[in-house]
Amino acid sequence: MEKARRASHAGSWYTDNPTQLSDELEGWLKSCGLTKSPNVRGVIAPHAGYSYSGRAAAYAFGNIDPTTITRVFLLGPSHHYYTPKCALSTATVYKTPIGDLPIDLEVNEELKATGRFELMDMRVDEAEHSMEMHLPYLAKVFEGRPVKIVPILVGALSAENEAVYGQLLSKYVDDPNNFFSVSSDFCHWGSRFNFMHYDKKHGPIYKSIEALDKMGMDIIETGDPDAFKKYLLEFDNTICGRHPISVFLHMLRNCSTSITIKFLRYEQSSQCKSTRDSSVSYASAAATKVNGSSSE
Repeated sequence: MEKARRASHAGSWYTDNPTQLSDELEGWLKSCGLTKSPNVRGVIAPHAGYSYSGRAAAYAFGNIDPTTITRVFLLGPSHHYYTPKCALSTATVYKTPIGDLPIDLEVNEELKATGRFELMDMRVDEAEHSMEMHLPYLAKVFEGRPVKIVPILVGALSAENEAVYGQLLSKYVDDPNNFFSVSSDFCHWGSRFNFMHYDKKHGPIYKSIEALDKMGMDIIETGDPDAFKKYLLEFDNTICGRHPISVFLHMLRNCSTSITIKFLRYEQSSQCKSTRDSSVSYASAAATKVNGSSSE
């Protein structure tokens, strides 16, 4: 029996008009001018309202060559619900205004059987926007193709658990039919986020924020989850998808396919110039298989 997660943020965070949404996504995907590559095996993309981060997100989703991909794992942070574990959806399908994405129930059961995952109820599922904001892009990119999704809500994991989940999920990276969509915004700066790190040597506040984000992005590109953890402990940068990113880095470390991460776009919602200002940063990256690596 179908159990649908509705597109609970459509009509507020993005338009619920199918034609308008489709045209908007199409426009952003075209304007980023990226070449689709079958070697792109995953992305890191933002999850704010499309008027803020829709354009930046296109630089992640514009890389995807959908021809061989049949399954997309979604890893998103939990904004409203506390759990020290990862959680799976109880839905059978995720709705979007431009097409529905069925959940891969077989893989869901497989993950459930490990005993490591809890289940999120529909209320928690629909309240969370981190994975939903990736869905219309995925529905657009995979238009007319059969693709299933595996949504994983990544809770407030300890460093040990990040490594455990990374190891557990790493085998899925070695299947070239699988794709990974990792959801994260970057620095949330300003008094309303309780984060006002400012290094004056970079000039205006927004340049200091950029330097802090770029430092984190450079570390993510090295693929080293321990270095990323160290950076977060030292600077406390408010990267809301820190746990999904860390799990993903552990997955790449433990799989036998060689994959590198490269950031392609960086934007800020506004330029902070005084302590009264606030902004959120958006960064998009592609995780690409290095040719010649195993598991062809």
